Amino acid sequence: MTDTVVAATPPLDVARVRQDFPILQRTVRDKPLVYLDNSATTQRPESVIEAMANFYRTSNANVHRGVHLLSEEATDAYEGARNKVAAFLNADSPQSVIFTRNTTESVNLVAHAWARRHMREGDEILLTVMEHHSNLVPWQLLAQERGVKLKFLDIDDSGHLQLDNLSEVLNEHTRLVSLAHVSNTLGTANAIPTIACAAHSVGAKVFVDGAQGVPHGPVDVQALDCDFYAFSPHKALGPLGIGVLWGRRDVLEEMDPFLGGGEMIRDVTLERSTWAAVPHKFEAGTPSVADAVGLGASIDYLENLGMSAIRQHEVKINEYLLPRLRELPWLTIYGPEDPHDRCGLASFNDNQIHAHDLGTILDQHGVAVRAGHHCAKPLMRRLGVMATTRASFYVYNDLDDVDHLIDALIEARKVFGLAT
Repeated sequence: MTDTVVAATPPLDVARVRQDFPILQRTVRDKPLVYLDNSATTQRPESVIEAMANFYRTSNANVHRGVHLLSEEATDAYEGARNKVAAFLNADSPQSVIFTRNTTESVNLVAHAWARRHMREGDEILLTVMEHHSNLVPWQLLAQERGVKLKFLDIDDSGHLQLDNLSEVLNEHTRLVSLAHVSNTLGTANAIPTIACAAHSVGAKVFVDGAQGVPHGPVDVQALDCDFYAFSPHKALGPLGIGVLWGRRDVLEEMDPFLGGGEMIRDVTLERSTWAAVPHKFEAGTPSVADAVGLGASIDYLENLGMSAIRQHEVKINEYLLPRLRELPWLTIYGPEDPHDRCGLASFNDNQIHAHDLGTILDQHGVAVRAGHHCAKPLMRRLGVMATTRASFYVYNDLDDVDHLIDALIEARKVFGLAT
């Protein structure tokens, strides 16, 4: 995610974009839907829905092993989606793109297939306090099993990682640095190239959880200089049920399979098996072909809008959102103050209304937000709270949605008889 060439990018026509999303036409609690839960999952444009439906209508078949026309069409669609992902990430090769179920599975794949082969007792993994549970729990399990030590980068009061002591926490025992590209709670975009350079200087590999990075601006895995990058298409207008893991080809080649079964083999005898080439070595069993087709369609849609235009739009939202939230003195807002320094989300707390209660009342006004710990309990503890309310914006949200949010926050105070 970068702000490169943002200033020269034509703005999104949000009114036109909204017409592409059927769900935005519905009402909630007899009010127009204001969907602000995009960090959990985005909505799908008609083109994605239709691409998946059309696959089932016309080309539904299993891939790779069939010699009939439908199987050939399904294979072309499936591998075509892989090619689109590779170009979207500026990957070195489509063969370095692996389809999984989600970012969580991608993390677990690397933990099992790379880390368990390369890490021993006394080795270290560097994480951060802002990580999603999916980028904590697999490494905790590995640490318990192998005696690996986990270390953590802290954040400062603005929600940025503290990198002043990066050279001190990295050493010859560090085998892996794993961190979020963008925090799902704070919106902070992390300095991946800087961290990757320092990690590589001690021989460590770098895994980036891009679930909140890919949706919000251009991503170039080669410029990021990471070794693994994962994301979930459902957070970027794509379908649920499919994920992406990109890895450096030489690293993937030396890894063991994650799952065993059909498709991932080269040969099988009664006694032993040999493995297919990358990426198929990591894609055991029947894949979710329709979801891959939907993923390809979502990339087409995003690229038609322009990732730089999407980034510019989120900055515009932030420039209006953050000052409006600050007008409400009873709110505590978390994360960077600079609207250019975060993706299109804001986490906050009312000083007298629990986040869950606040989210429930907002729903009564048709405003869909997320309330809770956001699968980031260690970060909640670092912030000194149990939960926050999170409003997250995307390509079909506009400044009117910000106003609806603010109005609903004020109305929530009135429900509890609190001063506004």
